Amino acid sequence: MLVAPVVALVILTLAGCAASPTPTPTPTKTPTPVAAAQSTPTPGSIVITPPLPIATPTSVPPTAVPDNPPNPTADPPPAAQATDTPTAVVATATPTPAPPTPTLRPSGPVAMRSPDFGAQAFLWWRPEVADRDLGLMRDAGFNWVKQWFAWQDIEGAGRNRFDWSRTDRIVNQVEQHGLKLLVRVSPTADRTFWAGNPPENADYFAEFVGALARRYRGRIHAYQIWNEPNLAREWGNKPPDPAGYALLLRKAYRAIKAEDPNAIVVTAGMAPTTADQAEAMYDMKFYELMYQAMGGNSDGYFDMLGAHAAGYAVPPETDPGAIASNPAWYNRDPSPPERLRVYSFRHVEDIRRLMERYGDGRKRIVILEFGWTFDPRPDSPYYWHGAGAGIDPFVQADYLVRAYKWAQQNWPWVGLMSLIYMPDSEWTPETEQYYWSIMDPSPPGHTYWRPAYIALCAYLNSLRGATCPYAPR
Repeated sequence: MLVAPVVALVILTLAGCAASPTPTPTPTKTPTPVAAAQSTPTPGSIVITPPLPIATPTSVPPTAVPDNPPNPTADPPPAAQATDTPTAVVATATPTPAPPTPTLRPSGPVAMRSPDFGAQAFLWWRPEVADRDLGLMRDAGFNWVKQWFAWQDIEGAGRNRFDWSRTDRIVNQVEQHGLKLLVRVSPTADRTFWAGNPPENADYFAEFVGALARRYRGRIHAYQIWNEPNLAREWGNKPPDPAGYALLLRKAYRAIKAEDPNAIVVTAGMAPTTADQAEAMYDMKFYELMYQAMGGNSDGYFDMLGAHAAGYAVPPETDPGAIASNPAWYNRDPSPPERLRVYSFRHVEDIRRLMERYGDGRKRIVILEFGWTFDPRPDSPYYWHGAGAGIDPFVQADYLVRAYKWAQQNWPWVGLMSLIYMPDSEWTPETEQYYWSIMDPSPPGHTYWRPAYIALCAYLNSLRGATCPYAPR
């Protein structure tokens, strides 16, 4: 998930100022139950029944079908089965149960605008919450939803022993709401698994994504292959391995295309970090070495390149070259100036130039994660680029709209831009992701609004000549 690179000594230590730059990962929400949901709004939320007035966000000045992969020779013994949620006040309905094996739909080319609009959601555990949040996304004008399918949660009981119960329901619900589905496919990094670690598990992984593509042909529109492999914690606690990732990516690409040639295969997004050590590798170096491992030719590996684009402490229009001029914008990270460019939303332009250097100008970038936090906790490692940088819920709303506008005006090569997050309904103010979310986490039967959702709903609806059903009148 999103990484907030600050100055710290160890990869999982979050600190304010120390000696050497290292990433401080923000974990993606694991599709596992957490604490009980709150029934009252938390500080900073806006409790309204639309369309009552809400303050307007303030403006801040810009400062081939290939053969299937070979089966592994050994079939590891199965292990015990290892073991996602965010709301207009829409009627809660129990979705129709999915059939054991969904009917295959005709598969055709997947349309993706430039830019296209999406958000990560948490649809895994509670059907009524998933239904509510998908309705909110549709009403706001989003076209895509991103959802994590954790490998262990589907094939955790052993090789070819699949549990499709939740994935069938999620795919059906997304279709019912008229949205397109991008699935992140990766294991849960902190849970042991019979398939082992990458890249040794690449053939097992290819079998798994091939089974997904076969079952949901034409219904899962895009696949994100793995997550942040430039972090050791996402790579079996081994040093990042661009060549190993390229191998895994190629096998997964072949398996998916053999079952659903029209599905879009997207690389993982890399964690935005300035580190270059055993625990993490800065993103530009990883992308460069990945292209070299592919022989400088990405055909047969991916259709679109994934990227992460946190905004940190500055507005979305900020030139990455300006970051080094202000220590507050990079938290006094002592890394070389060229790496400090990562602390800007427009760092995506650096990744684009690398693609073009390798002849990939015809392929798009998919921004798999972007956003701003308004974290107000003084002891939080995210405070420096949250409330400490003057970002509150209204500034967050403004920056998100301006990020989409910047892409619309300047990035014809960008495809989907998936923001973070439509929240898990059980996140609390003690949860880091709580402050990145565009809605206040709301249990069923409640809707706690935030400026970001209202502002995005108004903007995205305006692009299609409509109005936001929840905007003030």
